[in-house]
Amino acid sequence: MPSAISNISSLSDREIVAALLARDRAITEAYFYRKCYPLFKSCFDKYYTDCETCLEFINEIYLYIMLPNPQTHQSYMERFSFRCTLTGWLRIVAESYCHQLFRKRGEIIQESLDDADRFTELADSLPIEHSNFAGEDLQHVLAMMPNVRYRELIQLRYVDNYTNEQTAAKLGMTMDNYYNKHLLAKKQFITALKKEGLV
Repeated sequence: MPSAISNISSLSDREIVAALLARDRAITEAYFYRKCYPLFKSCFDKYYTDCETCLEFINEIYLYIMLPNPQTHQSYMERFSFRCTLTGWLRIVAESYCHQLFRKRGEIIQESLDDADRFTELADSLPIEHSNFAGEDLQHVLAMMPNVRYRELIQLRYVDNYTNEQTAAKLGMTMDNYYNKHLLAKKQFITALKKEGLV
């Protein structure tokens, strides 16, 4: 199969789809994880995903298109109709997936904000509030945050005192993506503070 990997661009979309459906490891890696990496990376950088790495995002998309639908017993990949290019279709699927995640997350956040208006007030006051904690306490709370990316965001923005723009640049995020993750990071940080009885 090495020749297939080196000549992936010479394969037709039908041949690639057949290989993906057959779980051909070499073709899957060459096409999905190498050739399409820039496509997925652009979606990962541009949209909300809640994934810590682009590879994690690619794995999610792979499962999304390969696992059978419980009702139809067909995967999205099996239903690909070849009315557009496979790469074009994957971009549409990845962006649609991100939009769905963003909508669901937005609904969850809105419910949370409706239940606790104090969250917004506390989140906005973090630069002042965190100075009241001992350095060890603060690092302990940060370590409790399960999402490493959110932890880094809080560290850069509120401990190291970088601006929003500087923090986004250091994390390699667009500003739209940064503001989405910023809100989620602050919520996760406050949840950790509450667990420790610090707020």
